[in-house]
Amino acid sequence: MTDRHFTAAEVDALIPRLTERMGAAMERHRQATALAEVLRDERERIGRSGGGVVNRREWKARAERLDGLTIEVREAVKAIAELGGATKDLDLGLVDFPGLLPGVAGEEPVNLCWKHGEGAVRFWHGMDEGYAQRKPLP
Repeated sequence: MTDRHFTAAEVDALIPRLTERMGAAMERHRQATALAEVLRDERERIGRSGGGVVNRREWKARAERLDGLTIEVREAVKAIAELGGATKDLDLGLVDFPGLLPGVAGEEPVNLCWKHGEGAVRFWHGMDEGYAQRKPLP
């Protein structure tokens, strides 16, 4: 993430690229999670059966696919970071951008909070808060 502060309009201008990148990250994350569960269940089955039969070629292909999906997720998250955003949740598609809001003692640093599917940044939260504390932008 960068040291700069974004306006809501600047984040809004990034939404088409954010939507594409976060959508890809979310889909690969879903696929990786499902595949990891399959591999975990298979490991447990093998352990319970005392080392039962394993199709090594299939196991290796699944493990390699999981590695590839993990790399794709990391690349998508990196691409979001290069835009200036911090990915916070891949299930919900949350990205925070550092911003400033007028406060009592000048401009207050905040996170402008965007969720995949939202057409514009409409919420913010404090730097030490999260999604549950989102507030509407003034």
